[in-house]
Amino acid sequence: MVIVGAGLAGLTVAETLRAEGYAGPITLLGDEPHGPYHRPPLSKGYLLGETQEAQLVMRAPELLAKKNITLKVGTGVTAIDRAAQRISLADGSTLDYDGLALCTGSRLRPLPLAGADARGVFGLRSLADSRAIAAALETARNVVVIGGGFIGLEVASAARKKDKAVTVLEAADRLMARVVAPLISRFYLDLHSGHGVDVVLGAMVSELVVADGHIAAVKTKDGREFPADLLVVGIGILPNAEIAQAAGVECSGGIVVDACSRTSDPAIVAAGDCTARRMADGTFRRLESVQNAVEQGKSAAAALLGRDREFNAAPWFWSDQYDVKLQMVGLTAGFDQVVTRGEPKGNKFSTFYYKGGKLIAIDSLNQPAEHLTGRKLLDKGVSPTPEQAADIAFALAGLLG
Repeated sequence: MVIVGAGLAGLTVAETLRAEGYAGPITLLGDEPHGPYHRPPLSKGYLLGETQEAQLVMRAPELLAKKNITLKVGTGVTAIDRAAQRISLADGSTLDYDGLALCTGSRLRPLPLAGADARGVFGLRSLADSRAIAAALETARNVVVIGGGFIGLEVASAARKKDKAVTVLEAADRLMARVVAPLISRFYLDLHSGHGVDVVLGAMVSELVVADGHIAAVKTKDGREFPADLLVVGIGILPNAEIAQAAGVECSGGIVVDACSRTSDPAIVAAGDCTARRMADGTFRRLESVQNAVEQGKSAAAALLGRDREFNAAPWFWSDQYDVKLQMVGLTAGFDQVVTRGEPKGNKFSTFYYKGGKLIAIDSLNQPAEHLTGRKLLDKGVSPTPEQAADIAFALAGLLG
């Protein structure tokens, strides 16, 4: 078995294969110079120096060796020969496979402006990126973040904790607009503004001002200019599906997989950020989360062993900003009603999203127990009425039986 990508999804495939009794060779290929490591702290604790590099390591090489999993780092894959069941590596060598797992992850969406490659301009996806931003933060005076999504706001939070002047430029008319209700967007606008961040909504970035090869300022279409000696670009990611597509594996906004992580080639599975799952109604779903990497990794391993293990749990995500933990479960797309449970002014409340009277998602702020209850409700298809959800005296867990 060969696994391309040594992140969480790839590691999960490898370890699940062993746990499920596969005794043959397993090779785990990673293009970074490190073994598997945790990515969520890269925009949070690691930037602040609260999480040490040793704490990022998911599995030490000796632990993988004990499981007879061969880890090869710094190893890029350039092509897949599906007929021969062979992959080509960047060093010119080849590797045969009986089963192939593509866990190639994603890359940063580039900022299409001149000067995006100047010194002081960063994206955040890898350990190397986070190292570079952390080092630059030490001497930065004016930090500008382009993008008011999770990564951008987490970086803004970390920079403010280091007492830097921070500006967030968001093109939409509210923060995290793709994933949360207006109430949550307003809460985070107030949260960041209250911590001294200058949040600019409807900000269409038009130009990067570069002086002596280093970022100096960011201009917007309305003529405003924001000084910057450190610029972090957080405008999304793109799935790494190119080698699959070049090999003729079906792709559509990612490597297309079914509920069991199978691709259009029976010898190839895929898991994690690189995938686009075909849903029952023919649409495609892309999830970028720890849970998705783990659950698809388990499904992919089962599929390689000729077994079905569908991933059907409600998707969940989280974000840490200042002293607020946002935990989300379900998908909010198409909601037509939002109910608030608790008091937003106390930084401890939840929002329940409904579509046609049915609960589809819950956002919980500093409410870990309520988040866990929400996950159980959605997984079991249990939908409290909006009135029950809004009543803090009503025990939602009682609906679970």
